[in-house]
Amino acid sequence: MAALKNVHDRYSDEEIASYYEAGFWQKTSYNALVARQAEERPDATFVFDSTTSYTYREFAEQALRLAAGLHRAGVRRGERVAVQLPNWTEFVLVSAATSRIGAVIVPIMPIYRDDEVGYVLQHSGAAVAITCGEMRGFDHSAMFAELAPNCPDLRATYIARAGADLDPALGTPLDTLFIDGDLDQLAAEIGPDSDPDDGFLIVYTSGTTSRPKGCFHTFNTLRSSAAAIAKSLDYGVDDVQFGPSPITHSTGLVTSVVLPLLVGARSCLMEAWDPTEGLRLIKEHGCTTAVTATPFLQMLMGAYDPEKHDASSLRRWVCAGSPIPGSVVEQASKLFAGCQTLSLYGRSENFLTTMCTVHDPAERSATSDGSALEGAAIKVVDAVGNEVPRGEEGDIAYKGPSHMIEYYRNDEETAALFTPEGFSRSGDLGKMDDEGFVRVTGRLKDIVIRGGMNISARELEDHLLDHPKIDSVAVVGMPDERLGEKVCVYVVPAESAEITLDDVVTYLKEHKVATQKLPERLEIINAMPMTATGKIQKHVLRSDIAKKLS
Repeated sequence: MAALKNVHDRYSDEEIASYYEAGFWQKTSYNALVARQAEERPDATFVFDSTTSYTYREFAEQALRLAAGLHRAGVRRGERVAVQLPNWTEFVLVSAATSRIGAVIVPIMPIYRDDEVGYVLQHSGAAVAITCGEMRGFDHSAMFAELAPNCPDLRATYIARAGADLDPALGTPLDTLFIDGDLDQLAAEIGPDSDPDDGFLIVYTSGTTSRPKGCFHTFNTLRSSAAAIAKSLDYGVDDVQFGPSPITHSTGLVTSVVLPLLVGARSCLMEAWDPTEGLRLIKEHGCTTAVTATPFLQMLMGAYDPEKHDASSLRRWVCAGSPIPGSVVEQASKLFAGCQTLSLYGRSENFLTTMCTVHDPAERSATSDGSALEGAAIKVVDAVGNEVPRGEEGDIAYKGPSHMIEYYRNDEETAALFTPEGFSRSGDLGKMDDEGFVRVTGRLKDIVIRGGMNISARELEDHLLDHPKIDSVAVVGMPDERLGEKVCVYVVPAESAEITLDDVVTYLKEHKVATQKLPERLEIINAMPMTATGKIQKHVLRSDIAKKLS
């Protein structure tokens, strides 16, 4: 196995020294941070879900016991551990346990199915997979069992919360990996802790291609974003994080796991989103802070009844994933008078790009997606990487301590990210004002952002081009008040063929496409609008559907 890259493969010695000197990076590992919190506040609750809760001391002990079990199962430094779980405490334990060994965690969103999951397992070369059984009508363990023969690196699958009747063909109960015994002896058996500058995480994200790219991070690159968010929110030990966002994705992992861990706060995980249940949890646990895609807040406001609900504990709600409409900011400030609604713009390559803080004027969140926080720099650049004048549109580019090491096993795409000055292009269009505040205005990336989830247009197009009734196809985002965007498909039918939206959806389901990616509107046209070089003019299609919906 080739050696994994580390922070020295991405950052210069001067950059590394400066980030350490400024405190953006630290020598403390993930598990050393857990141990410190366990010593300072052993009986304080760290993380809980609907059935399970851990104090900091309990969490530290269980994470070590799980690390020992993974180590005895043969997992070694640098190997990848794929994890597809809902928002359960087991995921948080696995993240700490893999880091203790020096392995790399590869989270997979619970909504992903055969094709997407199989690709991540194969591309990451995962040695071990951890998943659950049946969840919301779908059997994840059965899916992994079907995928395993085509994943030559995968040696074992472990099932969280498995029943006593688990079929051995589906995997081994995760509980069997928690090793009893003296903690000091287990620690010695495992060996040295990981270094915070080694590989820690590969999070896969959709972009301009039909296949997702693996953003390969260290613990320090992740922690630097969480620390910047904590500072911008005046976040402290008395906070209670409300976590409906999937912790197997960037937003949830940074804000429901690392953010509260940094300061010794509590984290309330919600395994399945329901706004009415969310309001109950907020009241019951006194939740103070949430970081979610904008639709979560919109749905919460739609369910909120001041005669029935008490959301007075909320102090900050941060909307990420797509620009937050000004009307949402204004409505939220009226419904939740004591809660600041803030905007955040990020991506899996560097987690946090810009953000409005609690100290910024309230109107900033209604008119911008924030500014760069301490330690980071943002430029809006043209096609060759030169900064454009303030107020002009260009590609939003980032440079700072939270940028990934690389796109895993994809040197070409990694190299293409950077401007000559070392700024990482986002592919997102935006404008910066004279005070450094950025507003995202569009995308160079060919994706649809549905409720904060990136959906690759090309992935759907590649499937549909094989449909016998379709001659040509283009997938674009159509405006949606609640979700931001939904998937719209433009189709030129094959000669004499008739095709319906049901035909398209059924076909994609047969190809194991996740439900959230399925088109919700079909437009039949005679010919695609084309450029002189033969490229489909998607901006024409986006404009067309926007006019039809206006």
